[in-house]
Amino acid sequence: MAKVRVAAAQFFSGTDPEANLALCDRYVRQAAGQGARLVVLPENANRVRDYAGRAECWARSEELTGPFVTGLRATAAELGVHIAAGVDLRGETEPVVYIASVLIGPDGEIIGVHHKHVLWDYEYTLFEPGNEPYEVFETALGRIGLLLCADGIVPETPRALGLLGAQILCNSLNSRGPDEARVHVPLRAMENRVFHVAANTVGGPADQWPWMGGSQIVAPDGTRLAEAGELDEELVVADIEPAAADDKAMPGVADLFAWRRPELYGVLTLPLDSVPAAAMYGPAPAGMPPRPLAVAVLQTSHFRSTEWTVTRTLGQISYAGARGATLGVLPELFCFAPGEVAADPAAAAAVSRDVLARLAAACADAELWVAANLVEADAGRYHSTVFLLDDSGTVVHRYRKTHLTDADRAWATAGGALSVADTAIGRIGFMIGEEVWVPEVARALALEGAELIAHPTSWTSPEAMHVAATERTEENRVHLVSANRLDSPVPLGSQVLRADDFEPGQPIAVMRYPTAYWTRHGFEEQLSIDLDLRESNDKMMGHHLDPLAKRHPDLYGMFTTG
Repeated sequence: MAKVRVAAAQFFSGTDPEANLALCDRYVRQAAGQGARLVVLPENANRVRDYAGRAECWARSEELTGPFVTGLRATAAELGVHIAAGVDLRGETEPVVYIASVLIGPDGEIIGVHHKHVLWDYEYTLFEPGNEPYEVFETALGRIGLLLCADGIVPETPRALGLLGAQILCNSLNSRGPDEARVHVPLRAMENRVFHVAANTVGGPADQWPWMGGSQIVAPDGTRLAEAGELDEELVVADIEPAAADDKAMPGVADLFAWRRPELYGVLTLPLDSVPAAAMYGPAPAGMPPRPLAVAVLQTSHFRSTEWTVTRTLGQISYAGARGATLGVLPELFCFAPGEVAADPAAAAAVSRDVLARLAAACADAELWVAANLVEADAGRYHSTVFLLDDSGTVVHRYRKTHLTDADRAWATAGGALSVADTAIGRIGFMIGEEVWVPEVARALALEGAELIAHPTSWTSPEAMHVAATERTEENRVHLVSANRLDSPVPLGSQVLRADDFEPGQPIAVMRYPTAYWTRHGFEEQLSIDLDLRESNDKMMGHHLDPLAKRHPDLYGMFTTG
């Protein structure tokens, strides 16, 4: 496969567009001198946004035929390189301005322009979000998709570009959030198996929140091929093989595009006001009281023998009930040893029937709801199923795993629906194990009105916990309870992520990063957390950004086609 050298430039653009053009030119020349054929520049590389309002924003923004873009085109043509630059561009009528990414070819011609679809908070007071269909551009380097900063805070833009065949995502950022480099940028590469070249602004006025830098070039498997620091201006360069992004397999999991279930994602394409979550858009209603839910992560799984494991599980349930918990969540296929189910799914289903009956009795005694992942037999087929038992021991809901890993396919049949249990204790959605890598799963559950997602799991990588799971709460503003096995392939514990209320005055990191709680790895433990379901009814990530309500479902047709 042919290699291509790419670069991301990290700097701060001031108030002088001419000086900023010279700065861009310098970085492009530096990159070209190191052999780069594609250079990504930050968002609003043309000028810092110090505007008093829309009128000033219009007056100081650029046009495609103006001096800033024309200057970049000349540089690209002189050096024979591709440039993806963030530029604030005027619309057809005053005061409409779009946050744009302009892709320029090595001949100086404009290959394509993307208008940012999802804006970051204050940007809604100055700019209009784009609404044009997504487009992937065929270039001599490979297939390129464009996005800008908050386009990657939510899953839809990078997912749409991936489904349209992008091999390289060029992401121009202007972010003060530490979550870009730690979560959004690597995850959008990993879940779509694409290369991600992300260039962020850095520094800025000392009396304000600094822009966070952390520009990255990330491979489809999440490897950071090059990464800038968070303090200084710099250029990062790496060699990539764009054709490698055509392989969508995540080793040990599945082909992340082939295992998708487009027929289950219809809610993603419904009009904004037609989904159950429409009632949850915006801040929580002023009169909504706290809705406490005491959750217990029951961290126990197969050890010594099935009987020993079940006995300990019953003890966990009794203890959680005595501590005042309302809902307990058990790990993935908790009562079976690794490989045991695949070796004999019929026997595992028989064991599961007995275990379910014993769990039901324990739930009734402890007056505790429990989400338990077991093996379910149905007409000669077997499912990995989460049974939700209420505090009387009655099974009130079941979720059959819909996205099967390569290992699951040896014994399991996929379920036919993503669903939310509307219960007396709240609206609960479910996903199992590696389904955390499927952005459509948590997104669909959130749009169906889930306030909490129960997630029995067995972590197979640190990124599954610290990147993918974290993102599922951040992008959907929903509580996520991940109960991990004692013998998970990587030494991590269980995790609870809070949806968190937005409150004016929060630091940027607190506005964006969900609060997390963890257990230790490898031994029986119980983590009790008092969650508030009211927080899941506050979808704001700032004063203006609601990551559910600001979607563009009319553009997501590719999500529901094979």
